Amino acid sequence: MTTTHLTATEVGHPRHDCSPPERLHLVDDRVSVSFEVCPPRTGGEISERDARRVGMARRLTAARLRYCGLEALVDDAKLIVSELVTNAIQHGDGDQITFTMTVRDGFLSLAVHGETPGRPVVRNAPEDAECGRGLFLVDCLASVHGGTWGTSDDGTTTWCCLAVPGGES
Repeated sequence: MTTTHLTATEVGHPRHDCSPPERLHLVDDRVSVSFEVCPPRTGGEISERDARRVGMARRLTAARLRYCGLEALVDDAKLIVSELVTNAIQHGDGDQITFTMTVRDGFLSLAVHGETPGRPVVRNAPEDAECGRGLFLVDCLASVHGGTWGTSDDGTTTWCCLAVPGGES
């Protein structure tokens, strides 16, 4: 098993603040990145720095899937990652989040671990609502791709698995 450790800056993502660098871990078929986050603001808004963390996770997802020849999953996987990371930032009270992506045995697994236990639930948002549809989208996209989503027993990790087209890994 080969492990490579890089900071986000080393993979082409400049740091725009004075926080400690994110750590990116590449272990054969798994990518994992941990980063610090700010406590959520009133109303569930996230800081500009944390919004950049969401973007970094999306770019990392796209790059890794393209590298693996899984272009067909890029758009849906980026949306799922965006929703899972944003939920962890908005609804968590911890100061660190870890995003992990694995392509193995015909499935793409996306997981976000926060420090706050809790069970996210799919909501029925009103048609005119500007938020509240994230997990509904995750559920729909998982279903379309022959996968599923859920949370760990302690509620600190939310994950989603998608079948890889053609069962490749």
